[in-house]
Amino acid sequence: MQSSGGGNAVVIGGGYIGMECAASLVIGKINVTMVFPEAHCMARLFTPKIASFYEEFYRSKGVKFVKGTVLTSFDFDSNEKMTAVNLRDGTKLPADMVIVGIGIRPNTSLFEGQLTLEKGGIKVNGQMQSSNSSVYAVGDVATFPVKIFGETRRLEHVDSARKSARHAVAAIMEPEKTTEFDYLPFFYSRVFTLSWQFYGDCTGDVVHFGDFLGNSFGAYWVNKGHIVGSFLEGGTKEEYQAIAKITRLKPAIEDLSDLETQGLGFALTLSDKPEPSEAVVVSGGSGSTLATEKPLHVWHATAGVILAASISAFAYWYGRRRRRW
Repeated sequence: MQSSGGGNAVVIGGGYIGMECAASLVIGKINVTMVFPEAHCMARLFTPKIASFYEEFYRSKGVKFVKGTVLTSFDFDSNEKMTAVNLRDGTKLPADMVIVGIGIRPNTSLFEGQLTLEKGGIKVNGQMQSSNSSVYAVGDVATFPVKIFGETRRLEHVDSARKSARHAVAAIMEPEKTTEFDYLPFFYSRVFTLSWQFYGDCTGDVVHFGDFLGNSFGAYWVNKGHIVGSFLEGGTKEEYQAIAKITRLKPAIEDLSDLETQGLGFALTLSDKPEPSEAVVVSGGSGSTLATEKPLHVWHATAGVILAASISAFAYWYGRRRRRW
């Protein structure tokens, strides 16, 4: 990058890798053109409205976009130095450097017939353990149970790779102490002065909120009446924690317009509430009742102490009576 300062770079692909690379190249004072076949950047996650904000921001930094076409070939000079790229729509772009970020497919061919494969990856259980109990898989190559969705998925992000690896090591070292992997899908990016985080799934109806002319906005995804995904740009640590919490809680949503009005406030308000509790009704011998709003696990602990004390008292009384006999 240092030797190409002031040169031309073409980034093929408008996804996560392409966007991050384009930002780094621009910071390195390189002219950048992004080329991708989709209608907008980050098409797997961003809505058109969200994508429009980031594309305009990138344009303000000098990035150019060529959409709806793909790379077909390269041009070279007599010294075999690349000089340009040719696109399917006939466009020729001068290029001193080409970055190809078009995604990958995990190479699982080595394991065909030896391990169970599913959804393009190696199928593992909640301990990251494959169909061969001595083989563990983590990161992009692993298809693992995502509890919050009730299905197996293969996720492609550094956060999933790091956490699944830590879980696999724990499961190998201390299997009896390691519970099943309970991962909330999480994606994030920090480029220029921007910083966004996404939790959950981007399926269902989308509810946008916030100031898209500023730098603090977001979206909720509502599927089958429940929030399943949350996105936030320009949030604080507490705000990011709030959208993560409500995504895991999957609260029921009856009115999308009301959710839009509340915006980020919905997540902040709900995340401040204590964990759901259950009312326990205890019936006394006289027919009276007592209702308690203590969380169920606290009530169980209290009842256990009372029961243990009662048994001890009865045993002490019965022992003294036996001795008198």
